[in-house]
Amino acid sequence: MPAIKTVITGTGCYIPELIKLNKDFYINQFYDENSKPIALPSTEIAEKFKNITGIEARRYAPGNMNNVDMAIAAANAAIEDAGIDKESIDQIILAHNFGNVIQHTIQTDTMPALASRVKHGLQIRNPLCVPYDIVFGCPGWLQGVIQAHAFIQAGVAKNCLVIGTETLSRVIDVYDRDSMIFSDGAGACVVSAKETNEEVGILSYSVLSHALEELDYLYMGKSYFPEADPRIRYIKMKGRKVYEYAMRYVPEAMKACLDKSGIPIEQLKMIFLHQANEKMDEGIVKKMYELYGIQKVPANVLPMSIHTLGNSSVATIPTLLDWVRKSLVPEHHLQTGDIILFASVGAGMNINAVTYKL
Repeated sequence: MPAIKTVITGTGCYIPELIKLNKDFYINQFYDENSKPIALPSTEIAEKFKNITGIEARRYAPGNMNNVDMAIAAANAAIEDAGIDKESIDQIILAHNFGNVIQHTIQTDTMPALASRVKHGLQIRNPLCVPYDIVFGCPGWLQGVIQAHAFIQAGVAKNCLVIGTETLSRVIDVYDRDSMIFSDGAGACVVSAKETNEEVGILSYSVLSHALEELDYLYMGKSYFPEADPRIRYIKMKGRKVYEYAMRYVPEAMKACLDKSGIPIEQLKMIFLHQANEKMDEGIVKKMYELYGIQKVPANVLPMSIHTLGNSSVATIPTLLDWVRKSLVPEHHLQTGDIILFASVGAGMNINAVTYKL
């Protein structure tokens, strides 16, 4: 008997044109968390940053665009790629963390929901199309895919539009060296129900949350600049804590997800990991393979976009997926039957993973 499977039928992304290179930070004066000037020259700080994160450039949204604008652009591309009628979309699930932030302000705007604004922007008239936002840290887009899967398996949705969009450049503290990590962008996919005898689409998923001492590993705090207005908050990160947390829990969550699917790790073609930090991502994958007793990570299993796009939070995985599906990442190509694993970690602290067969 055919069964309903959850499959990704289309992808799209929006990458801002404004490129911010590492050398553009040479003029910055960086301070530490105690508001003390960092003694190292900014040129040296930026070089060390590149060696650790792998980031050479990142993208910033132009002043006339916001989260919703980027989301609409990515959504249109995904809908066109899927070849569906937009009026057939049952749910619009939009992941973000800061809402719309108008350039040169720090105030977030989340009413009405960004998903509702995307529905308006797409001019979807169907009143049964339900738009809503999800705030789940960097794993938000993947959590949206998991939610779409749940609704499809429950028989109450056939097509879901899942979007991740963020303008982190508007909530960063330019006096904090961690600000060099963050970037802007949007990625989207259409998740659909497919009746088939084949074992395709989402095979398994796992989700974890640790919210005790881990709660403030990523948070909103005042600028490190000693004379800054303490009432204005910016994105802050306890980098060492985030790294240690990710290395401890993410490989285990990825293994649990893959094991749940029944797929041997030898059949895994590619891992789409949240583009947070090159060294951290490589370490996570290495540790996951070590959990299977494998000491050497296979070549080309980990595509990356962080070198040129930076960390755009919820947008990193869908953007990377869109690039790989459309053969825009050298040496990384997908074909029917391939097994891939999605995984992300971020503020909450939250972790999720999905095993998927093309």
